[in-house]
Amino acid sequence: MLIASAPHVGRVRTLASWLIWPLFYCAGLAGTGLALASDRPLVWFNAVYLSIALCIGVLERVMPHEKSWLDHDHQTLTDLAHTLFNKGVVQVIAAILISVTMATAEVIGPEARTPTSLWPHQWPLAVQIILGLVIAELGLYAAHRAAHELPGLWRFHALHHSVERLWVVNTGRFHIVDTAIMIVFSQTPLYLLGAPTPVFLWISGITAVTGLLTHCNIAVRTGPLDFVFATPALHRWHHSKVLEEGNRNYGENIVLWDLIFGTYHNSSRRPPADIGIQGRIAPGFFGQLLQPFTGKGFRELVGGDQPSAAE
Repeated sequence: MLIASAPHVGRVRTLASWLIWPLFYCAGLAGTGLALASDRPLVWFNAVYLSIALCIGVLERVMPHEKSWLDHDHQTLTDLAHTLFNKGVVQVIAAILISVTMATAEVIGPEARTPTSLWPHQWPLAVQIILGLVIAELGLYAAHRAAHELPGLWRFHALHHSVERLWVVNTGRFHIVDTAIMIVFSQTPLYLLGAPTPVFLWISGITAVTGLLTHCNIAVRTGPLDFVFATPALHRWHHSKVLEEGNRNYGENIVLWDLIFGTYHNSSRRPPADIGIQGRIAPGFFGQLLQPFTGKGFRELVGGDQPSAAE
């Protein structure tokens, strides 16, 4: 009986591996839409985000991509602290500032809404969101690539790449300076073009959901989706220690700019399980925040090599 059921179980797992990513992504978009339509969008979006994170956490135990990544790395609390304070708080502050700025401009008058009036406000909101995502992704791509190629920026971005396993909890493991730079590069062009508040909020929601999925340790198959979206398959290559693999796939949500600028990488072989940086990261939350600001800390991060050689 057990032998006879094995093929059936295998087929179910295969089907699940193809369905998990699109189902979670669509659920994230639907949840974002419901949250933004409610009277407490931030509260409800956080509920959606946590629900997806918990479901991913369960599936990581049921059908992991790398079983070795299930081992405890003693960084869970530190990862949560970075997610809450360095990633979450900065993004919430940015969202509040944008909302307040836009609301104030609406009260003052149409002429004060934005520095320019280039944004196509007459287009359907869905099309505006797609346009905004493409523009924001160019800023994210530029900031992300610069963080890998410029020593002054790598010292902050190295924190994210210091993880030795990928799983849902270290999705938000970013230095506060790194997060701020990403936000400035991605959102400033939208503001200058005059994008409305819903576009900003939708892009933030999409980025949050996509981040959970790109870092998940679930055996998913994404096939042709790898040529459109930033998927777990692509992001696992981005965390490779090998320079030719790690300095690729900079897209946060989509891979358009990686394809255009020649930094797209995907291979038929399995991505490496041994990930991390050549240098050494400080052990605790506050130590990791302070490490990039000291000469000794920076040398420890890069392991005596150039930052680009670290990832």
